[in-house]
Amino acid sequence: MPQLPAPAYPADVLARLEADAKEVIARYPDSRSALLPLLHLTQSEEGFVSRTGMAFCAERLGLTTAEVTAVATFYSMYRRKPSGDYQVGVCTNTLCAVMGGDAIYDRLKEHLGVGKDETTEDGKVTLENIECNAACDFAPVVMVNWEFFDNQTPESATRLVDDLIAGRTVEPTRGAPLCTYKETARILAGFPDTRPGAVEATGGAGPASLVGLKLAKGEAVPQARVVGPRGEAPRDTPAHDPSPTEHLSSHDAPQQTSASDPANPAGPAAEEGE
Repeated sequence: MPQLPAPAYPADVLARLEADAKEVIARYPDSRSALLPLLHLTQSEEGFVSRTGMAFCAERLGLTTAEVTAVATFYSMYRRKPSGDYQVGVCTNTLCAVMGGDAIYDRLKEHLGVGKDETTEDGKVTLENIECNAACDFAPVVMVNWEFFDNQTPESATRLVDDLIAGRTVEPTRGAPLCTYKETARILAGFPDTRPGAVEATGGAGPASLVGLKLAKGEAVPQARVVGPRGEAPRDTPAHDPSPTEHLSSHDAPQQTSASDPANPAGPAAEEGE
């Protein structure tokens, strides 16, 4: 059966969105280029891209609703149904899965009582699995509203979602302080983040990323080898206090790697034929 026309925004909401939309569209020489940020803008209003939001974008950009729908359904960052204040995404791609991502995802599904892309009854948390968070050197990784929580375990991830539901303050490992999904969507639409200290907060690479970069450049890296020769125990990397650019989150889990877990050393890969 054909759907009825999408309901209109209330007059006050429509006036506010129209003013914001004009500001967004003015940034682009071709108005249709503003579609992605406009979708984020409508998402910041409702927490997802509704039929009303897609109709709003189509009318402002001179597009058909079919064209807008094609874009909104292509990108996973646009939600198609009401979702929680906090989008908790667990990376289950190859490396994170091997390091425990699958176990984290299964634990959170059981703990929260929700399935893929489902939201808790209180509307706080939506759980999803993500193909890659582009942070393999901190695997397994969980993202909340696109902010990083590195080196997670099922236990630390469970504490994380419990804190979110309880309204307790949580700090990402890297990046800006956490905000709600609607607030995140408005920032992604291109509007400034006015929270104190948010812009200054760093989201830069951590030490694991930088060591790999230095090695790739052929630079000397003291004690960069994380595994010892065959038959020798791996060498521990000297402990250090994290700098402001590599601060640890309150939800960082202990990092059990071959360098920190002598009970499970990793030997060098054998040459083919050995």
